[in-house]
Formats: sequence, structure tokens, C-alpha cells
Amino acid sequence: MVEFTYVVSSIIFGSLFGMMAIGLTLTYITTKVPNFAYGSFVTVGLYTSYSLYRFEAITPYLSAPIAFGIGGLTSILMYLGILRPLARRGSPLVSLMIATLAIDIAFVGIFGTYANYLRYTYVFIDSLNFTEILGDFSIFGSQGLILAAPLTLALITIGLYLLLTRTKFGVAMRASVENPSLARVLGIDVEKVYVFAWFLAGGLAAMSGSYYTLYSQGGIATGSGLIVEIFAASVLGGLSSLYGAAIGGVIIGAGENLLTGGGISVFGNGVLDYQKGIPLVLMILTLLVFPQGLASLPWIRVVTRIRRISGRLLGGIRRLSARGLRRC
Repeated sequence: MVEFTYVVSSIIFGSLFGMMAIGLTLTYITTKVPNFAYGSFVTVGLYTSYSLYRFEAITPYLSAPIAFGIGGLTSILMYLGILRPLARRGSPLVSLMIATLAIDIAFVGIFGTYANYLRYTYVFIDSLNFTEILGDFSIFGSQGLILAAPLTLALITIGLYLLLTRTKFGVAMRASVENPSLARVLGIDVEKVYVFAWFLAGGLAAMSGSYYTLYSQGGIATGSGLIVEIFAASVLGGLSSLYGAAIGGVIIGAGENLLTGGGISVFGNGVLDYQKGIPLVLMILTLLVFPQGLASLPWIRVVTRIRRISGRLLGGIRRLSARGLRRC
């Protein structure tokens, strides 16, 4: 039987991976380049919240907006300073992918330098590898993050939906992604749209990293170590659907934790050695059924059927309750 702690971690990590996957999908649909440095933006948020907590005792909930801004600006610098110049020079996709890998390695080095600076200057002996920050609130005996993480993911998803469907800038974003050449002809500043998308992507990664410090230990390569789960969630969602990415993140995060917890209860702690393979297995199994990912599902039909089934169930419950009252 799966322990309650794994259920809690499933909700938390599922929500965090949902946020991360949305950001990775944003970078992919704008540049069509798999961004292997994306995990480092998670680490940016992680160290932002760690530093503010150690220096000023600011909880990650309050430092998350600051982490969002720093992560977003870092993402813009990466896009404008490296990827866009390479793309304009006609660099092939493989070269751009290798460039993101090189950036990720450079980020790990920068984080290591910063962590050592904190360690030797301010005697933060845990700066290279620290435990979770004890700055969360409690709700019904559990961490507040079990409510804050899914609520934040829901608000982000709703906000993106409203942005993309109810605003002129959102329509311009969709046009720039679907047909950049036509968007330019129509007078849309495609580059401005791309810069905003990368800012949003980096910000979401950093915010999720900020929340991550409340539940799990972190270090200079924490974000890089999560890249497998993030990519699996994005691919599972369809790699071009922001809403699919959110659902894919929830499935990957919850599936990895629940299956790991169930495996430990049956086979012991040796299951932890294979934990990183679970997201890949979940992704492959889903793609075998839905080759285009969750984005290929006819969601309107699915929602309609769910409403019909729920309506029938509620109707049946009402009839049964009415019969019971009559007998009484």
C-alpha cells in the first residue's frame, strides 16, 4: 500500500512539473529547439529563494515573484545573446541543441561558484547541497504546498488561456507561433512575442524552483537532474500544447511518485535506482496509444462525455435518495 507521504509528494511534484513543462513547451514552440538548459532556470529560482531565506528570512512564497523575474531575465539573455544569433547565422538544429547543453553546463559552473562564495564568505556550509527550507505553513497537518502548488498551476493555466484567447497580444502570440511569416506581414512584432514567451518560460521555471525548496533538498545541479521529467511531461502533453503540458506534468509527477512508493512497499528501496526510468515508461506507453500526445485527444468530446456520465450518476443518486426518503 502506498503511504500518504507519496500521495502528498505526487500532488506537489505533479503540480511543479506541470509548471515546468508549460515553460519548456513555450520555448519549444517559439524556436523549435529542445532547450536542454531549461532545468537550470529551475535552479535559478531555487538559489534565489535559498539566498533570500538565509539572508532575510523571506519565505519562498514571498520570494517566488522575485525568482520569477530573475529567471525570466536570465531566459531572455540566453535567447537574445546565444540562440537567436546562432539561428540567424543559419546554425542547424543539432548545433542549437548542443549550444543549450553547453549553456546548461556553464550554468552548473556558475551555480557552483556562487554556492562556494556563500560558503566561504558567509559560512553557509549547506550552500552546495541544502535541505528543504522550513518556511511553509500547515494545513490539516500537511504542508501548505499541497494546496499552494496545484492552485498556482491552475491559476497559471487559466491565466494563459485568458491571455491567448481574450487579448490582442495573445492572438498575436498564437499567430507568431503558428505562422511567423504571415504574422510579420500583418505587422506583428514576432521577436517581441518570442522575447515575452522566453521571459514567461524562464519565470515559470524559476517559480517552480522556488516552491521546490519547500519540499525537497536542492543543489547546483538540481534543475539539470529534473530535465528528464520535464521533457517527458512536455512530450506527453504533445510538445506544442501548453494545456497538454500542464496535464502531462501532473501525470509524470504523480505517476513517478506513486509508482515509486508502491514499488518500495513491495520490492524495497532498490526501486529508487529505477525511479528516473518511470517518466520515460509513462511517456512511451502514452505515445503508443496517442502518437501526438495528450494534445491529440478530442477534449471537447471527452469533457462532454464526462458531463453526461456525471449527470447520469448524480441523477441516479438523487433517485436512490428519493426512494429512501419515501420508504422512511
